[in-house]
Amino acid sequence: MSAALPVLRLADLARSGRGGVLPLELALASAGVLRLEAWLRVLPGRRYVGRGVWRDAAGERRQVLAKLLVGKKAARQFAQEQNGAGLLAAQGLPTPTLLAAECGADGGWLLFEFLENARVPGVESIDEAVRAIARLHERGLWQEDLHPDNLLAQDGQLCFVDGGGIRAETPGQALSPKRALENLGMFYAQWPIRMEAGLSGALASYCAQNPASGAGMSVSALQKAVTRQRRSRLRDWLKKIARECSSFCVREKSASGFCVVRRDAEKILSPLLKNPDAFINAGHLYKTGGAATVARVEVGGRTFVLKRYNIKHFRHALSRCWRRSRAWRAWREGNRLLALGIPTAKPLALVERRWFWFSGVAYLVTEYLPGEDILRRLQAEDALATPAANVAEIAAVGALFADLLRARLSHGDMKGHNLIWQEEEACWALIDLDAMRAHRQAATFERAHQRDCKRFLRNWPPDSPLSRYFSGLIK
Repeated sequence: MSAALPVLRLADLARSGRGGVLPLELALASAGVLRLEAWLRVLPGRRYVGRGVWRDAAGERRQVLAKLLVGKKAARQFAQEQNGAGLLAAQGLPTPTLLAAECGADGGWLLFEFLENARVPGVESIDEAVRAIARLHERGLWQEDLHPDNLLAQDGQLCFVDGGGIRAETPGQALSPKRALENLGMFYAQWPIRMEAGLSGALASYCAQNPASGAGMSVSALQKAVTRQRRSRLRDWLKKIARECSSFCVREKSASGFCVVRRDAEKILSPLLKNPDAFINAGHLYKTGGAATVARVEVGGRTFVLKRYNIKHFRHALSRCWRRSRAWRAWREGNRLLALGIPTAKPLALVERRWFWFSGVAYLVTEYLPGEDILRRLQAEDALATPAANVAEIAAVGALFADLLRARLSHGDMKGHNLIWQEEEACWALIDLDAMRAHRQAATFERAHQRDCKRFLRNWPPDSPLSRYFSGLIK
């Protein structure tokens, strides 16, 4: 290990906030010194997960995944992690080997083998992931917070990680159908909402691997479980977008302003957030004046879209001051779409100017999406004459409207400039989310959805081939 680095203890780590500057060395009592090289997840003052190098009892340097637990709940979390790892190993399920562990007065630590070149399974591997979950349930275990990140693919095998969430009903005996159904619903709720179209095939794969737990399961019951879990997780996620957490940083929250930014974009966007008007003035203007000003801006060699929500006059200020800003709505709905897997420009930061907590001018920063809008993409003469020439683009329209139907979302302004073609993913991304709304009631959603459909069709002449084609498609 490098002698130039200071050697810290768990108590020092607990006082370091987000973990301090890496690399650093951590004394692990009976296990020597761990050199930490990268943080993978940090919950300040509670849990630190990182990649590091450790010299084992035989003197061999090994890449390890370190889980460092501090704070009041450290002992309980340590016991859960150790017990979960033991349950997985005892049932013969693939999981990283626990190399060393210890818990003391300052907290606990666990060192696992680091899975080189492992990856989170993608959409193309969802059937394989469902079969792995069926094997977990077949052995009487379930993952309390089951999501794709808790499965890692390596050398053609899916490994279970995060033993702290592993629970047992009766180890070695198949999980009860009710528990299995809820756990499988939780897993599916993490994926893009369009994946719900494949629930029938997923259930068939599950039952083939674990018929005991799958007995009595139906597609409709699984759909209800997915909907419940998705609604719950989405509600929790939307609470996080306005507070300090691992994903977001709140830079200001006072009577004079509010500013929240994605943590991974905070550093690069810091100059812009201090003076957004200067970047608008120096950027490429898409829209000026009126209710909003939109510009493409450059920051640190990267391109973003910055939208300023203007206050037009005193009466306009009065009408807005007691409501959430339109920037906030766009921020919330953009994060909602991302959570649902519906393509949109990723919202990166929100800035609100306030006067004694009353809303004033607000700013929204999103990623820049290159690509043509649907009017330009399909306005060519050959597209109007032969819609079949644009199979991918037209199919993607149907997929987008299907996603909005499943999620009960209305956009509110489906003009062509708000749908941007993404060539690599072969999909349409929705932008300009100021009027987007999530509906609880089927009747209000139906009316709003019909308005979206009618506005979308008005992008082309009523008697054009595309208008007629889309009219049948979106119905």
